[in-house]
Amino acid sequence: MHKLNVQILGPSSFISTLNELKTFLKFNPLFDNSNKNPNIILFHVDALTDKKQKKYILTNSFLKICLGKRRDIIDNFDANLDLPTTLKEINSTIENTAAKKKYNINSSIEVKSYLLNKNEKKLLKDKDYIVLTEKEVHLLELFLDNKKPVSKNNILSSVWNYSSEADTHTVETHIYRLRKKISEKFMDENFILNNKDGYYL
Repeated sequence: MHKLNVQILGPSSFISTLNELKTFLKFNPLFDNSNKNPNIILFHVDALTDKKQKKYILTNSFLKICLGKRRDIIDNFDANLDLPTTLKEINSTIENTAAKKKYNINSSIEVKSYLLNKNEKKLLKDKDYIVLTEKEVHLLELFLDNKKPVSKNNILSSVWNYSSEADTHTVETHIYRLRKKISEKFMDENFILNNKDGYYL
């Protein structure tokens, strides 16, 4: 498995401690300004007292994990650990932070001028959103996966697996409700379109 590159910043005692223990780290620590792009910046809170390091931390878009207790300045980072901490906690926090970011990226899909968040079952545009049902999320994913219109029967087989309580009327009802939600919230009458061959985006 590919190890994450983690830029380590902080006082020299912090750097040397992690350097001595690097064989126990489950990531690839970067102790200098290497040209490798780090996946994460792991920094001791004291790094923020150094103007150059503080600028590097605050201006980069990498994931950031802060080790320290100053809540006033660490609320804006992706994770934090109180000191003293353990190697196990450091390894775990780095893995969890990276996994969470990957999960969030994989769960968000662009749909026309909207963003579909599959985790939260929301369709978002700017700061507005509507909450979707599980079936509505499946419908949108099905339309996205198909370049051409999807027939009612194909929708039934894909979304409802031809369950006994579902028929083409079920499909029409769900699409009607979804169109209504979108129209009422976003004033968009052309989100889901249809023709003789079926429904499409």
